[in-house]
Amino acid sequence: MRLRDFFSAETTKLSLDGETKDELLKEMVSLLALDEKSDGMLYKMLKRRENLGSTGIGQGIAIPHCRSLVVSHLRVVFGRKPSGVDFTAIDTKPVYNFFLIVAPPMEVSNQYLPVLGKIAQFAKEPDVPEKLAKLETPEAFLELLDAQEF
Repeated sequence: MRLRDFFSAETTKLSLDGETKDELLKEMVSLLALDEKSDGMLYKMLKRRENLGSTGIGQGIAIPHCRSLVVSHLRVVFGRKPSGVDFTAIDTKPVYNFFLIVAPPMEVSNQYLPVLGKIAQFAKEPDVPEKLAKLETPEAFLELLDAQEF
C-alpha cells in the first residue's frame, strides 16, 4: 500500500481559501464532490472529532479524520493554506498542510488506520513541511508522494 494510490489531483488544493478551522474543514469536504446533505453530515462528524482534540500534529500539519456513512470507501484530500491558520495544533503553531481522511464505519479493506499512520509518518519527516511549501501544482504533490517510501 502506497500513499500515492489514495490521492488525486482533483482532491488536492494548494491554495485553500478558508480563514478559520471550520471554513477549511468545509472547503476540504467539498473537494470530495459529495451532495450537499452528505457534505453537512461529514462536516459535523469532523467537527465532533476535532472537539475531542485537535488533529493538528505539529510541524504545520493537521490530519482531520473520521468514519462516516456518507462515503462508500476510503477517501482522502490534501489541502494547503500558505498563510496558515490556527488549528489548535499540539505545538500551538499555525497549520499550513491538511490531510483529510474519511472512511465508512465498516470498511472491508481496513485501510483507514494504516493510511492514517502512513500520513502521520510521512508528515513527521523533517523535510516534508518545506517540500510541501514549495509545491506549485497538484501533480507535484502526487510526484512527491511517489518519491517517498510511504
